[in-house]
Amino acid sequence: MLRCLVVDDNPFFLRVARCLLEHQGVAVVGVAFDSTEALRLAGQLRPDVVLVDIDLGGECGLVLASLLQSGAGPAPLPVILISSHAEEDYTDLIEASPAVGFLSKTALSGDAIRTVLAGTRDHRRPGPVSEPPGR
Repeated sequence: MLRCLVVDDNPFFLRVARCLLEHQGVAVVGVAFDSTEALRLAGQLRPDVVLVDIDLGGECGLVLASLLQSGAGPAPLPVILISSHAEEDYTDLIEASPAVGFLSKTALSGDAIRTVLAGTRDHRRPGPVSEPPGR
């Protein structure tokens, strides 16, 4: 089972994301509201993937993505950036980040995460997923 850490400053989104993903075969092993907690949990839990909101209130998820990559030990953690904003709003920043991909929060699903990660295994960076599956 895919193990995931979700980082977002919105408690309601964290609850909804956990429920949705766990019903789709993704074990949400932890949730974090900020960078400090995310880094601690990532080191402790070693999830298979970390979902990071680009806009973490007073913090920047893009900076957190870099910190997760640089401090991840021998095997960097795959980071997927998420946002309620359109991918086009952040295209250059996402492409310059160490993240393996981007998912719109409205498109978040277990299958979408697996698709992004499969693209990483194929050594290509997948395009953004901005529509829910089946649309």
